[in-house]
Amino acid sequence: MTRVAVLWNAANPANASVWQETQAAARALGLLLHSQEVRGPQDFEGAFARTAQARPDALLVLGDSLITMHRQPIVAFVTQQHLPSVFTGREWAVAGGLMSYGPSLPDLYRRAATFVDKILKGAKPADLPIEQPTKFELVINVKTAKALGLTIPQSILVRADEIIH
Repeated sequence: MTRVAVLWNAANPANASVWQETQAAARALGLLLHSQEVRGPQDFEGAFARTAQARPDALLVLGDSLITMHRQPIVAFVTQQHLPSVFTGREWAVAGGLMSYGPSLPDLYRRAATFVDKILKGAKPADLPIEQPTKFELVINVKTAKALGLTIPQSILVRADEIIH
């Protein structure tokens, strides 16, 4: 794999730093990225056409609410294009994406509950520390892998938190 398309919402200011980190990681790995920016629902069709034209080896989808709202068309596109894809949340692999790696939502919800408990006990929200996710999940859809003609190495499968058959 040498060419990776990256689908991301450039209208979300928080994504600028994620895109920069993605570029740095790609340089370190010797990968060529094809940025496929979307800023609204009207941009997906063009992004899909440009991605198909670029013929990347894989697609990385950076998560945000606009992207997530279009999960089904994105998964349909990667399936139609036989394009290995990596997403940021479990729900993408469940929907038919090849794999996901991202924060564990149940763990984040439990952490949020501890903050609510502290606030209800009198803590000031401004005094509570900001926390980064600490538990991440790797989910692999082996059904999709087989449809793409891919064999996921056993060394990766044993690291997965969930395997979808």
